Amino acid sequence: MENLTLTAILLGIVEGLTEFIPVSSTGHLILASALFGYDAEEWKVFNVVIQLGAILAVVVQYRRTFWAAGTGIFQRHPESIRFVINIVVAFMPAAIIGLIMKDYIDIMLGSPSIVAWALIAGGIAILVIEKVAKEGPPSGIGQLPVKQALGVGFIQCLAMIPGVSRSGATIMGALAMGIERRTAAEFSFFLAIPTMLGASTLEIWQYRDLLSAGSMTVGWDEIAIGFVVSFIVALIVIRAFVAYVSKAGFSPFAWYRIVIGIAALFWLGVFTGG
Repeated sequence: MENLTLTAILLGIVEGLTEFIPVSSTGHLILASALFGYDAEEWKVFNVVIQLGAILAVVVQYRRTFWAAGTGIFQRHPESIRFVINIVVAFMPAAIIGLIMKDYIDIMLGSPSIVAWALIAGGIAILVIEKVAKEGPPSGIGQLPVKQALGVGFIQCLAMIPGVSRSGATIMGALAMGIERRTAAEFSFFLAIPTMLGASTLEIWQYRDLLSAGSMTVGWDEIAIGFVVSFIVALIVIRAFVAYVSKAGFSPFAWYRIVIGIAALFWLGVFTGG
């Protein structure tokens, strides 16, 4: 029981630290399962559900934004209406493609080597986009054209490959389309809510019989612990990350991805034949 609790805390920290920065939280959780030698299948539901803690962190941090958008809809405020439309439009590609490709995604989730290669490829992509992207003027999500929101939504689908990073794909995709840094980061946070909520709901439904019967090694106690830890850590990271990227670039995250990816490939024996 103590080992399960410790693992739940550790994975909650990993989730909270990595969900909203462009380094792939799912990839890190998969590598952690391989590194520490626990059964990834047993912790699969846990890994998905604790993302709800990170979602709650976004809701808490941006509660005034959501309240303003909600009240603005009833007042027929154009920017509030466009805010909601853009989030819904950006969510739809992942919702549709995710359902169609779910079996293939599940297969990839069991491959640490895919994660490692994706970390490296994503790091290189970030370095390239940082160099060539032309950042647009400051603008809110409610001011973005629907076409741009849809484009970000399709780019988010790349994150179905574990290790790509949902936040990384959406943020860098937004930058490549000329959206300024702060708006790109916040769009990624807001888009995470329906995307991660949908994925978590689907996973809970798929494993509902095992969860209700209490026949899984990882139970609701561990899930609750991971949820709380991921919420607290994610709330801290969101505040720090937005402040950082508003002033600096994404290159440190890119080099981190590349180093971790190469280290993982060596550890997995890809280069050494182990």
